[in-house]
Amino acid sequence: MDEKLNEQLDGLLEKYTELLLGEATPELKEKVKAWVLYSHISKSMPPLAKHWNEEYPDAKEAMKALVTDIQELNKANREK
Repeated sequence: MDEKLNEQLDGLLEKYTELLLGEATPELKEKVKAWVLYSHISKSMPPLAKHWNEEYPDAKEAMKALVTDIQELNKANREK
């Protein structure tokens, strides 16, 4: 991938994370990136997401926890 595009996408992810959660630490950016990727795949190719969930039940549970964490952080950010 082009370095300039990579930097611009990182900036987009950083701003999205900041608007969503109130801050954009490297850890939060990685959580949001994983959540966005999984959400997109589960909506655009549900059978693939279902297969992944069945193949890796531990990852499915970790993703559920990550989504809950993001939802809670987003709620706290909106209440500020």
